[in-house]
Amino acid sequence: MSGRLPLRPELVGAVPYGAPQLDVAVRLNTNENPSPPPAEVVASAAEAMHEVVGRLNRYPDREAAALRADLAHYLSGDTGVALDATGVWAANGSNEVMVQLLQAFGGPGRTAMAFPPTYSMYPEYARDTFTGWVSGQRAADFTLSSRDAAEQVRDHAPDVVFLASPNNPTGTTLPPEVVVAVYEATAGIVVVDEAYGEFRRAGTPSAVALLEGRPRLVVTRTMSKAFAFAGARVGYAAAHPDLVDALRVVRLPYHLSSVTQAVARVALSHADLLQRDVARLRESRDALVAWLRGHGFDVPDSEANFVLVGPFADRRGVWQGLLERGVLVREVGPPQWLRVSVGTEDEMDRFRDVLLAVTEGEATR
Repeated sequence: MSGRLPLRPELVGAVPYGAPQLDVAVRLNTNENPSPPPAEVVASAAEAMHEVVGRLNRYPDREAAALRADLAHYLSGDTGVALDATGVWAANGSNEVMVQLLQAFGGPGRTAMAFPPTYSMYPEYARDTFTGWVSGQRAADFTLSSRDAAEQVRDHAPDVVFLASPNNPTGTTLPPEVVVAVYEATAGIVVVDEAYGEFRRAGTPSAVALLEGRPRLVVTRTMSKAFAFAGARVGYAAAHPDLVDALRVVRLPYHLSSVTQAVARVALSHADLLQRDVARLRESRDALVAWLRGHGFDVPDSEANFVLVGPFADRRGVWQGLLERGVLVREVGPPQWLRVSVGTEDEMDRFRDVLLAVTEGEATR
């Protein structure tokens, strides 16, 4: 008998997803908020944890009712759209929300679609849920027009469409009319991934404003970025209550721990304090874009907490050169481009100096 594991054929040779986790001075590769939670939040979380730990012999609230109510209150304030807990779902990161969406609306004989370059996990979610996959196309400048998007969706007739806005790795946002055009072009589920939604510019609307009258539309968010809460692993979605109920069917039993729910509620109660750096990160992002363009690099307009920069003739060489000088960025997205998270002012100064040192005199752009 062979000792080889009976692995699913499509998983043979696959490697786990993940950005390099390296111990370097400047880490700008995972789009984290560079500021840790302030002491006031840490103290409140510790107090909540003390209470929760005394009840860990009991299962958590499997509906996460209080957390979902708090999320609805926060999202209503952020978007100006009135929501309640029945139209909000929560899970272990927006990643789990998206897997649940494919468990409910994808699967064998069904297809999901996105428009690369975009978040590289979307096709892996499809693979893991036995859902077929189709890649659409963007324009050369990474934009997506209503006409092109709708035409491609009609041609492929997917059951689930993922639209990231702001998009990862380009940082670009989608006008509401693109979302509406895609929605009207399909009978399937349309997922607008707003993981970086809080970093959008003033006047850029959230797709939450489009939910009314569109029961197949879902908007996902995360607390990992703007809340500086990546280690807590909390994501959520806003949608019609019937769609939320479909996710309740496929969720694992007690999928959100009592600890997760407690610290997430603490974070939401301190939303203004935790998001104190969002405005600074926006300003730093815009300054970085201007500086990069001023030095001859191409950068798409970004409304996230990162920028895509290029093109580099030897992307790998530039990435390695930065790493050797203590700066870690992300080698992701289209060939010849690198993604750079916005960090502290000192980290951005270091990145600028090192990038010039690495690229000076080389045919990299």
